[in-house]
Amino acid sequence: MTKRSFSNTIRHLKYRGAKKANRSRIVDFLLALFLLTLGVFMVLPVWLVCINAFKPIDELFLMPPRFYVAHPTLNNFVQLMQILENMWVPFSRYLFNSILVTVTATLGNVVVASLAAYPLAKHNFPGKAVISKIIVLALLFTTSILYIPQYIISARLHLINTYWSLILPVVQMTMGVFLMQQFMGQIPTSLLEAARIDGAGEWKIWISVVMPSVKPAWLTVIIFAFQNIWNQNGNMYIYNESMKVLPSLTSQVSSGGIARAGAAAALMLVLMIPPIVLFQMTQRQVIETMTTSGIKE
Repeated sequence: MTKRSFSNTIRHLKYRGAKKANRSRIVDFLLALFLLTLGVFMVLPVWLVCINAFKPIDELFLMPPRFYVAHPTLNNFVQLMQILENMWVPFSRYLFNSILVTVTATLGNVVVASLAAYPLAKHNFPGKAVISKIIVLALLFTTSILYIPQYIISARLHLINTYWSLILPVVQMTMGVFLMQQFMGQIPTSLLEAARIDGAGEWKIWISVVMPSVKPAWLTVIIFAFQNIWNQNGNMYIYNESMKVLPSLTSQVSSGGIARAGAAAALMLVLMIPPIVLFQMTQRQVIETMTTSGIKE
């Protein structure tokens, strides 16, 4: 190869590299623009809930809705406190019911999901493949189609008007089993065999080895279960007013019509705070689970 042809080849390679770099920057810009647009659409509903709580009545019903507050006010929260004080069931009772049901259902879902996922991920037994496919198939259906079957089962088990009618549907949520199974599958089998050689039983392995190794997964399950049960009003299963949970207050406050629209908006903001706080506390583990991690051989 002559010196001139070699120089032309180098210039050609540099040109191709520069063209490729320019194309990469354009793709990166378009991707960033798409993600920014998607993020805006995801944040807008949360932003509307936040600002609606501080809007006066005349701004709440403007069409198209405004994404800012022209005259912010705290009267919505004052009105909400007045409504709660005049209810014959105290607000503390609704709060107690929500905390009891949410904590019990969330912890129950983590325990049941992990116990079901462990043999599916690390043991071989007849019907394992069929059960795994049923779990994946169950994820394709929305929870609304389960309301009638769940009500019939709860009625026949005499669970209507009890806390169990709200807890049990969340405890058996298949999303938790699916996430735990995928994450437990990444645990090295040699690690479990070493624990068995040391004399540990299956319960000891599950508590001491498996659960600490899949901490990001069960933290993610906690978020999903908490959000599911915290936002469930339970009016279909609970008829005793003293046993209802906080989301049922939204329909009661909104039943007052336009005069209580501001108080209802303030209540929606209050109900949105706990799930957001929980997500912020476990955000890193959630991202780790979704981007896949775990222990490798």
